Amino acid sequence: MAEFSGKRIVLGITGGVAAYKAAELVRLLIKADAIVDVVLTAAGEHFVGSATFQALTGKPVWSDLWDARSPGGMAHIDLSRGADAVLVAPASADFLAKLAHGQADDLLSTLCLARACPLLVAPAMNRQMWEQAPTRRNARQLADDGIFLLGPASGEQACGEVGPGRMLEAFELFDALAAFFQPKLLAGRTVLLTAGPTFEAIDPVRGLTNSSSGKMGFALARACQEAGAAVTLVSGPVALQTPRGVTRIDVESAGQMREAVLNELPGQDLFIAVAAVADYRPAKSEHDKIKKDGKAKTLELLQNPDILAEVAASPDAPFCVGFAAESQNLAEYAEGKRRAKKLPLVVGNLVQDGLSGDANLVTLFDAQGAHPLPSAAKLVVARAIVAHIAAMLSPR
Repeated sequence: MAEFSGKRIVLGITGGVAAYKAAELVRLLIKADAIVDVVLTAAGEHFVGSATFQALTGKPVWSDLWDARSPGGMAHIDLSRGADAVLVAPASADFLAKLAHGQADDLLSTLCLARACPLLVAPAMNRQMWEQAPTRRNARQLADDGIFLLGPASGEQACGEVGPGRMLEAFELFDALAAFFQPKLLAGRTVLLTAGPTFEAIDPVRGLTNSSSGKMGFALARACQEAGAAVTLVSGPVALQTPRGVTRIDVESAGQMREAVLNELPGQDLFIAVAAVADYRPAKSEHDKIKKDGKAKTLELLQNPDILAEVAASPDAPFCVGFAAESQNLAEYAEGKRRAKKLPLVVGNLVQDGLSGDANLVTLFDAQGAHPLPSAAKLVVARAIVAHIAAMLSPR
């Protein structure tokens, strides 16, 4: 991933069984071309030895405050200078307490206090330890001090108990760190998105829908959150994990999506309509399953409301972005949609270039013309779309 290329990360590992996840995190970072220096506490070394991290990084591991490899015996200064971030994962309850009170009695706690770069911590501990008042107080203090807390998650713990305190998985920490490095182009903004298909019921088991996977909408929700926005995502029925930090509202039909959007609309700075909303719904939805009787059936359809057009036409409309998925004549239809609905921006693509896949090829249509983007993974495309939107928004 380009956001890690040349980035130097100091990874601190404290005592806890979740230290095994740190090895996978190092592997992911090294694969993404990051430079990783591992600092292992004495307690951390009880769980995963230094040889593991040395093999993964190709560099010696640091653990001694008085390490002779550092000129002048200042490893705590040398390691933090020039680093793009310090991440402590796992961060034990003891280490959170050290940070909260400015205690510096080993290499890791000392370099955290002496650092000149951002500090992120991934708490990991038993649920009772996490829920105790001193730990929660320390966590609040760290947040107030500008230290970024990643997690913890809730789930099954090594002790057999279930609850909050479990460290995020390695891929989640990797994604969170990638998001941290994204430029905060939408800082202070509020964003409302729709994603996925809608499902219009014919009877209890059948309905009208489409093949939208929701991947582009979820990628955009993640990209907006990474860019510093407060994001609400209204999603049709999809099997996708909610992006970290995004508020999700699940709906099924176009009517439910419209209601959710209008409920969430007040105060939004930006509305991005990515969802493939059904244009029509059955005039009547049967209460019981329709049985086969050998006879032809006629289905009467009613047109669904146009959510994007309604939002764009409202007196206090936010900045509205539409999507146009076409099978032909992309420029004609996408630009026509932009003009008809009086939208500042439409993202257009041919269905054969991205529908349901992991990559997309899109063109951005605004008042200045067409702006094609190179084919790329949907998250990469989403970040490019966010950058274009940010450039169009009025400055705060």
